[in-house]
Amino acid sequence: MKDTTRTISWIKAAQKEFLRFPAGVQEIMTDALTMAAKGEKAAIAKPMKGLGSGIFEIALSYRGNAYRAVYAVQIDEDIWVVHAFQKKSTKGIKTPQTDIDLIRERLKRLKEQLK
Repeated sequence: MKDTTRTISWIKAAQKEFLRFPAGVQEIMTDALTMAAKGEKAAIAKPMKGLGSGIFEIALSYRGNAYRAVYAVQIDEDIWVVHAFQKKSTKGIKTPQTDIDLIRERLKRLKEQLK
């Protein structure tokens, strides 16, 4: 049986943001990304609406704070983490438009780089 685990790749800025998260958040999100790399979906991951298919968001509440990581599964052979951020929105569960715009821009650039 061959190993079908895909590589987890990072947009540098997303990795930098992710590394600022508390260790517990990093650990839980890394487990969720590892599941994605194996073709599974963690309970804390959900499709991100409005960004096309294959874009998922890992949403985690941790000690009263909300953390997010966004990854793409259909751009390349790899799983690409395109954005990680601590959500500070006071407007419910909606992802702030500035983050949506940033994710869109990073996805566009990533697709161009991988052509």
